[in-house]
Amino acid sequence: MSAVAERYSTVLRQVSDAADLAGRDPRDVTIVAVTKTVGVSEVRQAIAAGMTDFGENRAPEFIGKRGLFPDVAWHFIGTLQTNKVKQVVGLSSLIHSVDSTHLLQAIDRRAQEIEVVQPVLLQVSVSREPSKHGMPFEEAEDAVRAARDMPGIRIDGLMTMAPFARSESVRWVFRECAAWLGRLQSLHCDGVELTELSMGMTNDFAVAIEEGATIVRIGRAIFGR
Repeated sequence: MSAVAERYSTVLRQVSDAADLAGRDPRDVTIVAVTKTVGVSEVRQAIAAGMTDFGENRAPEFIGKRGLFPDVAWHFIGTLQTNKVKQVVGLSSLIHSVDSTHLLQAIDRRAQEIEVVQPVLLQVSVSREPSKHGMPFEEAEDAVRAARDMPGIRIDGLMTMAPFARSESVRWVFRECAAWLGRLQSLHCDGVELTELSMGMTNDFAVAIEEGATIVRIGRAIFGR
């Protein structure tokens, strides 16, 4: 068994334990292996270990790795500039990082050009850290309403990033993000699913799962330092 496979096995147990603690089915949690700075051989090991979802932060690396491994799902999880939209839309199984209505509109235009519907998550700033991208709740609400008139977009839910700190001290961020999702679901906007919560990384994914995460983005715990 490769080192990547061993670490992935440990992550699977931790995901299962966190889901059990919350009374959830661990199969309802998608693990996205974050391949930022990770080489081709490690990605190959992760696929051999059974991983099916991978995430990249930058458009050039996203394009390159997706081209090498087209049979797995590639998520775009980093900051997406509008001039990089053409490189990602239609190729990403899910764009996690839509942090403005302006970006949402650019994705919609590109999706309509190539006749696809692009699944996205709205990146929201619950902690309001200046260093973190993301919409405040009011803008997320406006984006959900606006998406009704964007045929190239499917908003599947929310993504957030917690401050880098002890996991228990950031539990409130994940709990609040789940509450935001509930408030947006209550709008009952046609064609807006809002079922996914992408939150939790290597240092805090167990707590995120306990608070409702359906997607966790894990790099270091799978690929090592």
